[in-house]
Amino acid sequence: MSLAKLSALTGIDKGHLSRVETGKAGLSDENVLRLADALGVIPDDITHKEFT
Repeated sequence: MSLAKLSALTGIDKGHLSRVETGKAGLSDENVLRLADALGVIPDDITHKEFT
């Protein structure tokens, strides 16, 4: 999926998504939820966090 399409689906700025992709920026909890919803995954798949 292109950054432009992901930006349109999530409302997250395309430039910010690019910085996240290259490790130059992080994601807020809200944006993790937006991305997870757009990609059809659970938030843990994006953050790689495991909660016990």
